[in-house]
Amino acid sequence: MNRLFQLFAITTISALLLLAPFARAQSSNSFATVIGPVQVRDVKPGASIQVPFITWGGDVATFVANGGLTTKAGSIYQRQGLNLTLVNGDDFPAQVRRYLSGESPMLRGELRMLALASEVIGSDPRTKPVVILQLTWSAGDHMVGRQNLKTLNDLKGKKISLQRNGPHVGMLDDVLNSLKLTWSDITPVWSDKLTGPGSPADLFRKDSTIDACFVISPDMIGLTGGLESKGSGAEGTVKDAHVVVSTAQMSRALADVYAVRKDFYDANRETIEKFVAGYLKATETVVALRTDFAAKGTNDEYMKVLKLSQDILGKDVLPTLEVDAHGLLLDATFVGFPGNRTWFTEKGTLDGFEAKQKSALDLAVGQGYAKIRAGMITHDLDFDKIAKLGDLKILQAVGGDRFAAESVDSFPLDALDDKTLLNFTINFQPNQDSFSADVYGPEFLRAVQLASTFGGAVVAVRGHADPTKVLVDFIKAGMEKNVITRTGSQGSYKYFYNKRPLDLANTQELMKLIQEGTLDGAQTSPRDTMQAALNLSRARADAVRDAVLDFAQKQGLRIDKSQIQAIGVGVGEPLIATPRNAEEAKQNMRVEFRIVRVPAESVKPSDFNY
Repeated sequence: MNRLFQLFAITTISALLLLAPFARAQSSNSFATVIGPVQVRDVKPGASIQVPFITWGGDVATFVANGGLTTKAGSIYQRQGLNLTLVNGDDFPAQVRRYLSGESPMLRGELRMLALASEVIGSDPRTKPVVILQLTWSAGDHMVGRQNLKTLNDLKGKKISLQRNGPHVGMLDDVLNSLKLTWSDITPVWSDKLTGPGSPADLFRKDSTIDACFVISPDMIGLTGGLESKGSGAEGTVKDAHVVVSTAQMSRALADVYAVRKDFYDANRETIEKFVAGYLKATETVVALRTDFAAKGTNDEYMKVLKLSQDILGKDVLPTLEVDAHGLLLDATFVGFPGNRTWFTEKGTLDGFEAKQKSALDLAVGQGYAKIRAGMITHDLDFDKIAKLGDLKILQAVGGDRFAAESVDSFPLDALDDKTLLNFTINFQPNQDSFSADVYGPEFLRAVQLASTFGGAVVAVRGHADPTKVLVDFIKAGMEKNVITRTGSQGSYKYFYNKRPLDLANTQELMKLIQEGTLDGAQTSPRDTMQAALNLSRARADAVRDAVLDFAQKQGLRIDKSQIQAIGVGVGEPLIATPRNAEEAKQNMRVEFRIVRVPAESVKPSDFNY
């Protein structure tokens, strides 16, 4: 359901620039031009504080905390002594205007959306935004591709449709950074809409030259038939359309936040503490009810939460409770109290506030939304005080060991290819058994960064061996056992296995013949040679995995050890199946990093994502 609801949350800004992949900032295309002249005023005094919300699952907790659009008696916020009026903030430019003019002291949006407006909202010391709360990560945005886009490694040179100025701009930016590509390496096809006629999905369906599109869950299902499906061309799907990547894997791509004006923050610190504590208490309530509903299929209190959401957002947005309203919440991954503490304060987190803000400002300036970097401020609230104020149950984040051990090993090779999001390799020398960060530091850092960006996927470290020795022993044993014959002269031999032509480049067939045991008992054992190569490849994969983890620890970078999984491939996937010289053989001696989708059951369930 996810960004169907952000159709309203991040409204198309029709006056914004048509982004060129190499665009630089120009005053006529800046966010300031979209906002227009607005006089900055002090926050208007009043009994009630105006708080924006957007049409998104994370905001359901705000509804619950407040009891409705106005603070209801007995609600979490009423018990905190707050009086709030919730107003729809789906029109982000209008929300910014209210923020600058003092109608509301708060902004609500995805972090990168705030960064696009940062030059405007940070131009006056009074309105410098202080980010006070992270609500959620997204788990339901997708890049759908055609048959020619099997993994993200195929992205260079492709035409990609996405909504102008929406959250998918940031998601695509993360993808490009992961691939070491720039915007000039792809051709954006911009849409003024997120869904419906003229949307990226609509353009993708009508224009076969568009290779991929960024879409919300309903459009993804309409194009592909489902997250793990391929379009058949029937029932409105597009032939061979499939999900290339999703925020189900890029689980740290889209961060929803609340920010408050600096002048209001300084003058109303206690109010801000209560607002944050109340929201986090409401997330505990909503997540507990959602979990119980998922387990039992029914929960009266949860149905009341869904009905409240429908009443506020409207039946045109949420026609049904069990499907649409529940789906709205399923696409929102709450971070809760532990996630907020980690995101704002923990050092060495590549997906924390500091790193995310840098990435957001790089995008804003680099793609012409702003002319200068105008950063946001992180709050300095006391988390222990907030925990006591909200009577929060979860006080510490419990990280690590989220993935089942060797979860990637459960895939056959062909299935592993289908589950691969992207990959890159490092090479090594014959007999090399150690991997120094002095030599491989940039590659190790990239692996750690990918583990952070693709927090819902496994980084498979796959060791490969050269097949030359196996080939030599295979031929020797086969000729000794009189099952292999050859004709011709050196350099142009032809081989036959039991009088049938034998293709030495068909590695899988050769491995199968060895495993059948026909060659066992020969003086030279290709089976033993093949097993030794497998053992060596696994040892190298283990060595590289350990080196990556050691590198992360020494650099002060947080990483989940269970997410980095070593696999020995042996000689099964040579780049050059029949090497002719030492240089060709060295190309097969490699360790490959693959970002791999794993089944949901391979990931330890958690109420909050931190």
